[in-house]
Amino acid sequence: MGSPVSPIAVNMFMEWLENQAIHTAPLDCRPRMWKRYVDDILEIVKEGATERLTEHLNQVDPMESIRFTYEEEQEGKIPFLDTMIVRKPDNTVKLLVYRKKTHTDQYLSYSSHHPLHQKLGVIRTLLDRGDKIITEEDDKIAEENHIRKALAGCGYPNWTIDKVKSQRANKVKNKPNKKDKSNTDKSKGSIVIPYVAGVSEKISRIMRKHNVSTAMKPHTTIRNVLVHPKDKQGKEKTANCVYEIPCKHCPQSYIGEKKRQFGVRMNEHKREAEKASQLKYTRSKRKE
Repeated sequence: MGSPVSPIAVNMFMEWLENQAIHTAPLDCRPRMWKRYVDDILEIVKEGATERLTEHLNQVDPMESIRFTYEEEQEGKIPFLDTMIVRKPDNTVKLLVYRKKTHTDQYLSYSSHHPLHQKLGVIRTLLDRGDKIITEEDDKIAEENHIRKALAGCGYPNWTIDKVKSQRANKVKNKPNKKDKSNTDKSKGSIVIPYVAGVSEKISRIMRKHNVSTAMKPHTTIRNVLVHPKDKQGKEKTANCVYEIPCKHCPQSYIGEKKRQFGVRMNEHKREAEKASQLKYTRSKRKE
């Protein structure tokens, strides 16, 4: 097996490939616009020239390691990344949030054992995405209604969405001045604690008074309860370890270090001890 190719090398190859493809494309199918993010490309070409351009793109790479496919505009709409580009009757465009047909609107359940701020983070992410992508106000209202309906199906009450909207509005209103840092207290670090409902929140509030930020993580998940890909390894199979053997007859102890399995080394110690005990004999036994 060869060594894996770095993302930088792949990106450099893609840059070379697209430069070659665009500059050598026939005039009747040369794209007027070409925007690429990783391996997703948005392009504008003449009507009916998409298939011919795709055939040209697939002939540029001599190794045929990259194959291009295409998706055409349908009913004035075409997706690109998380956006749905919509052509309006006046030939201007607007942007919507794109969801695949297989999207189920399943998000973190409100009844799950997670801290409240993580659940509010789900709402904030969805609202932020809508505000940054959608270009028209009516569509933003429709997106918010969709979010409310989807989150209601996951158990979220309306007050959680209203709370996040209020926090976002206050954040914009009370945005701190970067030049004025006199009133800001220096952070004294951060800690990560397991989440226990009703307990972790109190610890977080106490730490906040001392300028220590707190992150919470679940200590019991479905994965670590149900999924056990490997059996637990016993001490005798432990390798690369340091061990100590205390003496039964004195306070001294033997400390050893081995790269081999601990069980193999212990058996060697036992055989050496048994061999040494067999060699011991008294003066009367020597005469016999």
